[in-house]
Amino acid sequence: MGWLSHLLGDRVPADFAGTLDDGEHVVGSAPVEGGGYLLVTQLGLWIPAEGGPRRVGWHLVGKAAWSEGVITLTESEEAGTAGKAVLLADKAPVRFKLARPGKVPILLRQRVDDSVRERHRKDLGTGGAWFVERKIPGQDGTVLQVRPDPGTDVEVVKAIAEEAAEKLAKPHG
Repeated sequence: MGWLSHLLGDRVPADFAGTLDDGEHVVGSAPVEGGGYLLVTQLGLWIPAEGGPRRVGWHLVGKAAWSEGVITLTESEEAGTAGKAVLLADKAPVRFKLARPGKVPILLRQRVDDSVRERHRKDLGTGGAWFVERKIPGQDGTVLQVRPDPGTDVEVVKAIAEEAAEKLAKPHG
C-alpha cells in the first residue's frame, strides 16, 4: 500500500467486483440499494450492471440528476460519425437509489461539467441538436459530440457536424 493510500484510505469497496485500469483511482463511492456501488474515478462512473460493474466514461454521461436520494443517469452511446464529429443517442435513463451518497452526487456533477469544454444548441425548425466539445478521459484533445433531438433530420445534423468538426480541427491563427 502506498503512503497516499495509507493516508487517505482505500476507497474501493472490499466487495467491488470490477477491475480498475492501472492508474485509475476511486475518489468517491456509494453503495446502491439492491446491490453494487457507484464509484467515481478520473476515467468515469462505475455502475452496477447485468454481468458485473462497468464504467461509463465521463464523455458518455448525457445527463445525471440527483433528487430525493436517487441518481438518474442517462448514458449516451456513439451512434455514428460525421467526419471527425461523433453522433450520440441517449439510452434509457437508469435510477440508482443511494442511502449513503457521500460526495458521489457532487463528484459526479463536477466530473461531467469538467469534461465539457463548450456547448451550443442549434435549432433546426423541426427539431435541433446539441453540439458539445468534450474531453475524453485518458486522451489528449477534445472531440465534437452531437446529440440530435428525436425526430430531427439526422442527415442535416451530420452535414452541420462535419463542417463544425473541420473548423474546430483547424489551428486558430
